[in-house]
Amino acid sequence: MKNTNSINESIKEFEDIVFEESNLIKNESIVALKHVATGKYLSSDGSYENLRYITGSPKQLVFVGGPEPDPNSLWKIKFGNELITYADTSIRLQHVKPTSYNFLGIDSRCTSPSTNYTEVSSCNNCYSHWHTYWNFNHSKLENYQGYLKSNDIINISIKKFYDRYCRYIKNGQVEFLRSHDIQFTIGNNTYQEVVCHNERLGGNDEWCIELIKQHTEP
Repeated sequence: MKNTNSINESIKEFEDIVFEESNLIKNESIVALKHVATGKYLSSDGSYENLRYITGSPKQLVFVGGPEPDPNSLWKIKFGNELITYADTSIRLQHVKPTSYNFLGIDSRCTSPSTNYTEVSSCNNCYSHWHTYWNFNHSKLENYQGYLKSNDIINISIKKFYDRYCRYIKNGQVEFLRSHDIQFTIGNNTYQEVVCHNERLGGNDEWCIELIKQHTEP
């Protein structure tokens, strides 16, 4: 009986390891980011005519879309190492849609279309006022040092080094990715706004990262 229990425990331990490994988010993995408060997904689109901001910058707009992942809401993780830890993250998110391949970022000179926060957009033209490197923090476990996993609830931040008047901000200002019920309109379509801010964190700043496809070595 002891041997049987030992074998069962070993199998269970192995299964747990395999499950844990399958949920790890690695460099080049495809993910979706669900806004916890509204249950909708961080999205963008490469359509030049209809889905670029008409206020602020003319960059590809970012919004919170539908309640299910779709091609507009898929992002590829870009990270310096294979495994992503919370201890030291500097992550880029590249839009997967073939007409885009842009990176999620902020234009520090521009404000969001409906509120006075920092504009979040998608663009490939990186220059001094355009920032694309994000940090992920576990929203439920302060100072958590483990690996980033599928279904973690996170806060996503970025350092802003210029204000809207192009004045340099020494050491940078940390701002957090947020969505809310406030909407804006382009043409005949209405979109849920996504912004960055430096206010107190709340429920609108929580995102659930979902692993869509784990990167595997060729």
